[in-house]
Amino acid sequence: MPKITDKVRERRAAAPNDPFFSFEYFPPKTEEGVYNLFTRMDRMCQTKPLWVDVTWGAGGSSSETTLALCENALECVGVDVLMHLTCTNTTEASLREVLDRCKSKGLQNILALRGDPPTGAKEWTATDAQFKTATDLVRFIRKEYGDYFCIGVAAYPEGHTDCVSAEDKEQDLKYFKGKVDAGADFGVTQLFYDCSLYFDYLKKIRALGVPESFEVYPGLMPIQTYGGFCRMTTFCKTFIPEEIKKRLEPIQNDDAAVKAYGIELGIKMGKELLEGGAPSVHIYTLNLETTAMAIVDGLNLAPKTHQAQKVYPWIKGQGNRGSQETTRPIFWAQRARSYVDRTSSWDDFPNGRFGSRESPAYGLFSKPPKPSDKVLKERREQWAFEGEKGMLQVFVDFLNPTTHVKQLPWCQEQPGDETVSIRNRLIQLCEAGLVTINSQPRVNGALSSDPLFGWGPSGGVCYQKAYCEFFCSPDMLKKIEAALKDHTHIEMMGINTAGDLRGNTAGTQTHYTNTTAHVTAVTWGVFPGQEIQQPTVVDLNSFVAWKDEAFELWSDWYDALPEDSAARSIVKKCQSEWYLVNLVDNNYLSSDLFHTLVDIASKPAYSPPPRA
Repeated sequence: MPKITDKVRERRAAAPNDPFFSFEYFPPKTEEGVYNLFTRMDRMCQTKPLWVDVTWGAGGSSSETTLALCENALECVGVDVLMHLTCTNTTEASLREVLDRCKSKGLQNILALRGDPPTGAKEWTATDAQFKTATDLVRFIRKEYGDYFCIGVAAYPEGHTDCVSAEDKEQDLKYFKGKVDAGADFGVTQLFYDCSLYFDYLKKIRALGVPESFEVYPGLMPIQTYGGFCRMTTFCKTFIPEEIKKRLEPIQNDDAAVKAYGIELGIKMGKELLEGGAPSVHIYTLNLETTAMAIVDGLNLAPKTHQAQKVYPWIKGQGNRGSQETTRPIFWAQRARSYVDRTSSWDDFPNGRFGSRESPAYGLFSKPPKPSDKVLKERREQWAFEGEKGMLQVFVDFLNPTTHVKQLPWCQEQPGDETVSIRNRLIQLCEAGLVTINSQPRVNGALSSDPLFGWGPSGGVCYQKAYCEFFCSPDMLKKIEAALKDHTHIEMMGINTAGDLRGNTAGTQTHYTNTTAHVTAVTWGVFPGQEIQQPTVVDLNSFVAWKDEAFELWSDWYDALPEDSAARSIVKKCQSEWYLVNLVDNNYLSSDLFHTLVDIASKPAYSPPPRA
């Protein structure tokens, strides 16, 4: 992952007159909140913030969640990350453990802070005498890790909250100079609502000897609610201009009006800061999307062109792993975060493509924690049905963007735009009993700039084979196996929860074993000056590893349904008896996999004539 200072330098070289921006998030307290934050980050990061940062939590109370958020944002959202790190409850051993973990994941940006007191403590005290201030933290990181980390520090235009006198504020400026001297690379300010305070602060630290090259990015905290605004500004001892007080006073009980004013004020302050020479704005989102995005839009900070061209068909991570990864099995296309998490322990990744099958870590799957009552309620509303036809209809509804079914256990988000050309066929397959969970249409030579199918550098041409993955009954699988003897260009792999692995190769039935090697490229690209790239494959070994997760996900549906219901029994039968099947159509020139599959599924099963 690039250092923030390097990214700023590159951005300035490419667009010297364009300011940039960044977002801040905090670790949610529930697993549901973490998932929703990732979904929100996915959307918000389409506006191309230069980085996002994640707070550490009072006393390091959310440190594990912070680390997981940073790692997954880096690899799954594909955005550069600045991780907060505090002295609170820190020892040298715990600090080394965190920094070594960051280094192993490719996290290179740290915001070094003293931190707030742990929950319940009235005053801040050091756990380890060598870590009393953020300066101590900066000095330790620089001494022990050299230039590997890019280190940011906090700046307080109105003085730290511990300051009670003018002398304290003068000393706070000297503390900031000490952090710079210890090896900090940039600063980010605490919230403020008077822009002159930011520019005055810059003059004061320059007078102390902080060089002009040391940039301090202003933090902008939008007003979301009146009560939250009052609590935060009271806690931080923030000066509130009279104009803001007068605007808020008459609308304090109107949440919509307060939010609208928060957007208006955020845009006004952002313009004043940028026009005054600030290099960027750092937006404290409070994990909320609407206001932050409206400010980015109002300041014209988002890219003006269409969505940036994809480097790969999937989001490429920015960490150590992402920088090396060039190929992914297609099975986790709808569950990218699950894939990154599961394969992080596959010993040989990525040099052995997907790790050694002999490794005890390969394919390891553990069921995630039990969802909250709120999540169960949402799933029950989306996945309720009566009878097997009702179950099939849930899959049909998922393919229709206007219905209430917004996700399936196997698909965290609704199908992308590229499925438009095959949506009607997928609906027919689901109605016929082949419930699809992953698919792609054939593409014979789309330009790499194509908004639906393009990826990779400009001037390239992209190809992909039609692919379909679904669950079906054993009888349906027998029908498909029989029919594929007449379609030798279609490869098949199927497996049930017990591990009965079936397949065909070039029209010949194959009973795969655990030693069979079988990899088929289903997406590839041809680019100037490069070897042919094949970033997406169907891989037998990964398919077997994916099987455990794919069948376990039926349990999410089962758990969401009422106890002792007929619907539960249907789901359990699918989980225990049905097969997970994928098909690859090697004729990417002219074949129609989905039309062929609909024909196969719609025909009655062959039965021999009665004996005379």
